[in-house]
Formats: sequence, C-alpha cells, structure tokens
Amino acid sequence: MGSIRAHVCPPPFLPERDMPDLTGKITLVTGGNTGIGYQTVKQLLLKNATVYLAARTPDKAAAAIKQLEEETKRTAVFLQLDLADLRSVRTAAEVFLAKETRLDILFNNAGVMNCPTSKLTAQNHDLQFGTNVIGHFFLTELLIPALTRSYEETKVPARILNTSSIGHELAPGDGVDFASLKGGPERDAWLKATGDSWKLYGESKMGNVFISNYFATKHADVLVSCAVHPGGIKSDIGRDSPMWMRAMSTVLFYPAPMGAYTQLWGATIATPAEINGQYLVPFGKVGKADKRAANVKVQEEVIAYIQKQLKGF
Repeated sequence: MGSIRAHVCPPPFLPERDMPDLTGKITLVTGGNTGIGYQTVKQLLLKNATVYLAARTPDKAAAAIKQLEEETKRTAVFLQLDLADLRSVRTAAEVFLAKETRLDILFNNAGVMNCPTSKLTAQNHDLQFGTNVIGHFFLTELLIPALTRSYEETKVPARILNTSSIGHELAPGDGVDFASLKGGPERDAWLKATGDSWKLYGESKMGNVFISNYFATKHADVLVSCAVHPGGIKSDIGRDSPMWMRAMSTVLFYPAPMGAYTQLWGATIATPAEINGQYLVPFGKVGKADKRAANVKVQEEVIAYIQKQLKGF
C-alpha cells in the first residue's frame, strides 16, 4: 500500500531530480550498508560526492559497496564503526581524520529498534540508547574539527542529520528515564516494572532530538544540525519486532529509497536557517517534535549524562 501511495501521490522532493551535483563534498553515512543508509549512500554517489560508508561488519559493507558500484559506477569508502563500542567509535573517527581534514555532511543514520532488553553495549549501556544516542554523540564530538574545517574552507555551514523517528513520542516521562540506561539492579527493577522495549526505543529517539538540538546551538557558527523522522519505511531495522508487525510494515510502509528523501533534502536543498535545530518530517518538510523535546532542562541532563559516560574514552 505504501508503494501504491508513492506512485499515486509522489513526494515533492526527488533526489535524482532535485539534488545538486556534490562534486568535492565529503560525506559520511553511519549504517550505510543497509536500509535507509544504503539508499542515502547511493544518492550521494550518483551526485558525485565522496562517501564514507560506516558500518560494523566488513563483509556486509563490502557486499554493499560492490552492489553500489554496480548501481552507480562509483565507489564508497568503507569505515569500520561499531556504535555500540566507544573504543570502536574513537578508532573510526581517528581513521577518518587521518584520511580527511574536512567533513561537509554527517548522516548519523544507523540505529537499532525494539531489540531484546537483555542486549547491552560493550560499555554496559542499553543497546538502543547506547547505539542510537551515545555512540553518535561521541562520533560527532570527535569529528567536530573536520566539520569546523569544512566551514573554514567553504564558508558554508557543515550539516549534521540525526535520524530520529516518530517513535520518540513513545519515550517515558519527561523523555528519558535515566534508571533504564545502564545495566545493573536499577535497570533490572525498571524493566521488571515496565517490561517495554518500545519505551527504550522511544527514549533513544528522543535522545537523538536532544543531541541534535545541542549541536545546533553549541556550534551554530560553523554548522547546522537537525533531527529527521524518515517516515514509515520498509527496512531491516525492525528485524527484532514481532512477526505481525514486520508483516504489517511490508504492506503499509513506503519503499526503502523513500526513507532517504527527507535527510537528503535537509542535507542538500534546504537552507541552513530553515533547518538548524529543527525536526524534519516526510518528505522534505520542517515539522514539530513532541513538546517534551523542547525541554532544555532535560536536554541538559541528557547531555551531561552522555558526557559522563564518555570519560576515559
């Protein structure tokens, strides 16, 4: 049904038609080997950008890069990155900075959804919050010198697109329940009381909005940062969801390529003033996040929590 809607009412933004040539642009896409990330890499390659495809598994990345070469006649650069391990995040940033002095567009695209609550990151964080939020925050912080250099060289603000979701509305309480974020007795008690992985997903997506707003404010002189809801898209991010939910998404959701449309619009067509600190919605528009996302006090608490977790890495 999503595919039918896409044909009957095509979106106003089409990357093949509307994106400008990106020759000379340096881009990085996390989770670029599959789903929305793959489609984002594909469109960037078709417009002649240099693309770093960041992914956890070399074999899967190699297969994606080979397929992309067949489809675009251009080659992405593999960057090994496991967002669920802060040591890997630092290594990936160091490898990138050894190759490039500048980064023009960063797509914090990778993510996990509704995974078993028993799964934790290498540093004992909830897998969803650790991967979707802490890992991306750390990567962005480490790449700030390259993002800053982009502005210094081009006089055009660098751009950060942070993939959130309408799922941020599922976040508990004020948006983040800190008791749930790290393995231990406190989290165990929280899980026993709630037993809801969707709340964990929701607060990770709320966290994406918070970190997006943080970078939009802290570095407003050299870059723009926005959160993106890609829409209901057919992708394998829902592989841990119940079978009925996966079946429903196959019927109702939009094709995978359309998941890249909004973040590509924000990365290449929208003006910096139009999107900085904003929440983008399908397909290429500025929308409104849940009102809790504007709570500066909670945002500051979340940023302080993340920064504490990064000490020593």
